[in-house]
Amino acid sequence: MAITTYLDIDQGSDYSLELVLENANGTPMNLSDFTVYSQFRKSYNSTTAYNFVTSIPQPTQGKIKLQLSGVVSSQIKPGRYIYDVEIISSSPVNNKTRVVEGIVTINPEITKIP
Repeated sequence: MAITTYLDIDQGSDYSLELVLENANGTPMNLSDFTVYSQFRKSYNSTTAYNFVTSIPQPTQGKIKLQLSGVVSSQIKPGRYIYDVEIISSSPVNNKTRVVEGIVTINPEITKIP
């Protein structure tokens, strides 16, 4: 079952979040054979999706990273969105698991620097 986390992103700013995934016994999950993906969209049925840049910087420590550049976030309309993070294992082939889900709030940018 996925954990729920709420994200606040300031429109026009770079955003980065590092998460640690754990096994049921509390030890870090080994993500050496996994790929991570994450998107957010206005609703479950929305055809428009925004992709986080995802990475696994320390696979044996269960660390995943989500990033969104200020250039990209400046083009997203302020408001509430839903998101999730899924990991896919290479063995067994394409075993997909949702590990995190929640709400993303894009806070409007006030200062516009040319």
